[in-house]
Amino acid sequence: MGKPKKKDLPDLSHLCVPGAEIAVRAAPKAARNAIVQAEGMLKISVTAAPENGKATEAIRSLLAVAMGTAAANLELRRGATSRSKVFVYTGPA
Repeated sequence: MGKPKKKDLPDLSHLCVPGAEIAVRAAPKAARNAIVQAEGMLKISVTAAPENGKATEAIRSLLAVAMGTAAANLELRRGATSRSKVFVYTGPA
């Protein structure tokens, strides 16, 4: 997976609030990496396959780039093997 360009992603820096839960609907094995805001959740498409957590890690890193933070600041709360996931921002304000 190539490193996503910040200009191709929406600005999600407003989600960088400690303890904020971010609902995500995952779409693995997509044609390209993308983030779309829809109905109170984010639809994130990644090219990674959903095996051994590769798609979840790709989603975490793509979301971190869009938020302008490190991937280590995003903790997976629910949905390790599900398409519906919830990440929590644990970084600084």
